[in-house]
Amino acid sequence: MTDRPLALVTGASSGIGFELARQFIEHGYDVVIAAEDDAIETAAASLHHPQHEVRPVQVDLRTADGVEQLYRAATENDRKPDAVALNAGVGRGGAFAETDLGDELAVIDLNVRSTVHLAKLVVCDMVARNDGKLLFTSSIAATMPGARQAVYNASKSFIQSFAKALREELRDTDVTVTALMPGPTDTDFFRRAGMLGTRIGHLPKDDPADVARQGVEALLGDRQQIFAASLLTKAFGLADHVLPDAVKAKANRIISAPTRAATR
Repeated sequence: MTDRPLALVTGASSGIGFELARQFIEHGYDVVIAAEDDAIETAAASLHHPQHEVRPVQVDLRTADGVEQLYRAATENDRKPDAVALNAGVGRGGAFAETDLGDELAVIDLNVRSTVHLAKLVVCDMVARNDGKLLFTSSIAATMPGARQAVYNASKSFIQSFAKALREELRDTDVTVTALMPGPTDTDFFRRAGMLGTRIGHLPKDDPADVARQGVEALLGDRQQIFAASLLTKAFGLADHVLPDAVKAKANRIISAPTRAATR
C-alpha cells in the first residue's frame, strides 16, 4: 500500500486534462486518467513515471454506467482519490435552431450529468474522511450568454455555479473546491465542436500546459477560481463584472460566427 496521494483526472487523453495529469504527477501524485477514446492508453504511456502509477481507464462518461465504472476503477484496492479534476467536456458550435438535438444532449450528458454524478460519488467519500480537493474545469464561456454556443456556454455556467455552491457547502470541512476558467486553448476542442472555421477558431490560443499548471497551483493553494492562462483571459474575467449580458451575448455571437472564408 503506497502512501502517495492519488488524483483522478477525466478528459485526460489530450489537451488540458492530459496536462493536469502531468501536473499532478509532478506534485507527487499517482494518477488515474480517463477518456472515452483509446488515445488514453497513449496518454498513459506518455505520462509514464518510474515512481508514480499512471492508470488509464477508457470509459464513456456520457452514460451513468460509465461514471460508475470509472469510480470503481479509481477506488479499487481501497484507495480513494485525494484530488479529483472533473475536466471532461465537449462543445458544439452553431445556431441552436440548426444544430442537431443529439449533439446538444451529448454536451449536457458529458459536461453536466457526468460531472454531477461523479462529484456525488467522490464528494461523499471526501466528506466522510474530511479531506480532499476538487477541481472543476469550467470556462471563460461561463461568464457570457453563448449565442451560437448556447448549450455549451450554459453547461459551463452550470459547472461554475455548481463549484461555487459546493465550496460554500464544504466551507467548514477540509474538502476544497476550485473552478478552473480557461480561455481559448490550443486543444482539439474547436475541431470537435465544428468551430475551426469561426472567428474564435482562428484566434491565438493559450498553451494547455500553462492552463493546467495555473489550475493545479490554484487547487493546491485553495483558491475559489482561476482564470487561466493568458493576460487576455484574465482580462475577460475582469470584464465579466462590468459588461452587461446583452453586450457579452452579442460579442459571443460575433466571435462564434463562421468567417467569410468558411461560408464561401
